[in-house]
Amino acid sequence: MLGFVENHSLPRAAAFFDLDKTVIAKSSTLTFSKSFYQGGLINRRAVLRTAYTQFVFLAGGADHDQMERMRQYLSALCKGWNVRHVKELVAETLHDLIDPIIYDEAASLIEEHHTAGRDVVIVSTSGAEVVEPIGELLGADRVVATRMVVGEDGCYTGEIEYYAYGPTKAEAVRELAASEGYDLSRCYAYSDSATDIPMLESVGHAYAVNPDRTLRREAVSRGWPVLVFNRPVRLKQRLPRFTMPPRPALLAAAAVGAAAATAGLVWYASRRRGGSGARI
Repeated sequence: MLGFVENHSLPRAAAFFDLDKTVIAKSSTLTFSKSFYQGGLINRRAVLRTAYTQFVFLAGGADHDQMERMRQYLSALCKGWNVRHVKELVAETLHDLIDPIIYDEAASLIEEHHTAGRDVVIVSTSGAEVVEPIGELLGADRVVATRMVVGEDGCYTGEIEYYAYGPTKAEAVRELAASEGYDLSRCYAYSDSATDIPMLESVGHAYAVNPDRTLRREAVSRGWPVLVFNRPVRLKQRLPRFTMPPRPALLAAAAVGAAAATAGLVWYASRRRGGSGARI
């Protein structure tokens, strides 16, 4: 546990959290597949593939090349999706789908960082139509996520404006530090994936949470603490400890991109061709 409060005469600090398998027990992008099916955005075949991919996600992951193929596929798949409709589907099912899979340990850390006077920032490759409401549910101060280009008709054009992945996450952290006055040497970062090593090494206090094999090796060599989160719990079951009202999740380097919620389609195809490694 952190065990101390920030000296507010010092520069500001923040805690940066990856989302999937770091704060929540599953993939945020894949969890909403059934909702998108019921809302008419994807078909039954996609739902079945996504269920398989959720299993794969818990046991393995996608390497860099597979993530790049995923990015290209999503840009085409989401073309024509109405952004308002996507937001409505996420809002309707957020508490039922996400609340039960939030790690108790992560929620406690978020509380501790806020008590210590640090901002909490969620930094995720998933689309912000998914990540932003999750961040608000958690009481995060800011959100960095993938965003898609939205046309004048209110629908996705099929182009990706910002992809929050790998080194791009680290760039977003540095940009936030510059704009918000964070002292990165006093900041914290948490992730499960080796693809987030650039983000982890950009702060003074890095933690590997439920790390993949590559990140575990890197954490041992760099002396980063390894944390194991394994207690998903509904936030309301944590009361009265979790009493802080949700803070508005401000978009930092990203705003929209719920197309990432169908990432399982690409992942499924990629896994059949082989490969393993990084998680979303």
